[in-house]
Amino acid sequence: MRKLPPLPSSVKLFYGVGELAAAVPASLSAFFVLYFFTTVAGLSPALAGAVLLFGRFWDAINDPLIGWLSDRTVSPWGRRYPWMIGGVVPLAISSVLLWTVPPFASQWAIFGYYIALSIFAFAAFTTVQLPYTALAAELADDYDERTDLIGMKSAFSIGGSIVALLMAQAVFARVADPARQFVILGGLSASLAVVIVGLCVAGTYRRYWQVQQGRPSLADSSTSPALLSQLRTVFKNHAFRQILGLYLCGWMSVQVTAAMLPYFVGAYMGLPATHFAQMALAVQGTAIAMLWGWDRVAKRTGKRTVFLLGAPLAALALGGLATVQPGQVVWMYTLGVIAGVGVATLYMVPFAMLPDVVDLDELETGLRREGLYFSALVFLQKLGLAVALFISGQVLGWTGYVANADSQPEAALGAIRLLIGPLPALLLGVGLWFCYRYPINRERHQQILLALQSRRQQRFDDRAAASSDAQAPGV
Repeated sequence: MRKLPPLPSSVKLFYGVGELAAAVPASLSAFFVLYFFTTVAGLSPALAGAVLLFGRFWDAINDPLIGWLSDRTVSPWGRRYPWMIGGVVPLAISSVLLWTVPPFASQWAIFGYYIALSIFAFAAFTTVQLPYTALAAELADDYDERTDLIGMKSAFSIGGSIVALLMAQAVFARVADPARQFVILGGLSASLAVVIVGLCVAGTYRRYWQVQQGRPSLADSSTSPALLSQLRTVFKNHAFRQILGLYLCGWMSVQVTAAMLPYFVGAYMGLPATHFAQMALAVQGTAIAMLWGWDRVAKRTGKRTVFLLGAPLAALALGGLATVQPGQVVWMYTLGVIAGVGVATLYMVPFAMLPDVVDLDELETGLRREGLYFSALVFLQKLGLAVALFISGQVLGWTGYVANADSQPEAALGAIRLLIGPLPALLLGVGLWFCYRYPINRERHQQILLALQSRRQQRFDDRAAASSDAQAPGV
């Protein structure tokens, strides 16, 4: 078995850049879609939440399906690139249509429009995001190089949030009509996605094939077992179940906070809309600055330790938001910065852990199933967002929230405080329990790699011997 050359910095950069194609439209959705549906499109909070929840349940079907199909794809471009290139144009189209208000008077007609659009939009999003995410396990084998890759991906994921917020601030400052504001944002994110996917493919293509040549004896994925059979074996993996629990709890906590932030800043704190973007930038800017620090900690200790150190900071800061009173603007921003220090570990750690689980799975089954494993995590990312938005919309509706009102009922203000802080903090606490139970450290991963190299070499030698016997003349 030949040794792979070190992972070039340019490959890390181009892989990380690819995250922007999904991160910008996803961030716009996380921060603004519930507000857009209820305030601009005219849906009730309950119907708006139902649209988002329906879309994520549709993802329950298309995420593992696309992951499984991409694992089985055989093409001159490899397994992942055809999906990324083929999906980016539908993703761009749906990014515009999502922020377009249909010319219907009935709430139910508008509801039907967004339900139909969600089927198309979420399928397109998965087609690009899932194969891209699975590339992380196919560009490097080394424990720390994978952490570097995911650290770069995380930086651009958070950077995508910042880009989305800066775009929104620029458009909101220059365009007065709310409906036109969001159409412009959709067009900008669509154009960016097309360019970014092209850059990512061009920058990682050569390295991808270097790694594939270093895996000469992998089983042919096109002859792997059926989807349902594979899903059953995937979810039997103990290490994978811990990552699922960690990520679902952590991601839901962040998304509930993000969804409630416009309401917290505006309805509860009574601050202008500019403070919402500034508060979000305080959290995200701190998170992106901390990624390099956490990466250094991970190389000295391990991925699991990083989360166990960072997540409690985020939990304490988010819980503290419930103590903020109107007028305590400095305290609000201080808690936002502290939360950003811990939030960085949530972006980084689960996706850095997952390639190591894929290696363990190959050792146990002989299959490389990056697409299937990453599809489960990507699905949880989107499911967490949907559930967060659904819960937020339903609670606001139950407590009597009134869009664009000068004042809100006390019940609605109390719900906003509960959802922005204590509930996310509780979810992060559950995520810490799953992280504590995660079993693969650096030493264990090195053992897995050594066993894999031995098995791959044996298969390579067996195939070479079989080929030599087949070509030998008969006696």
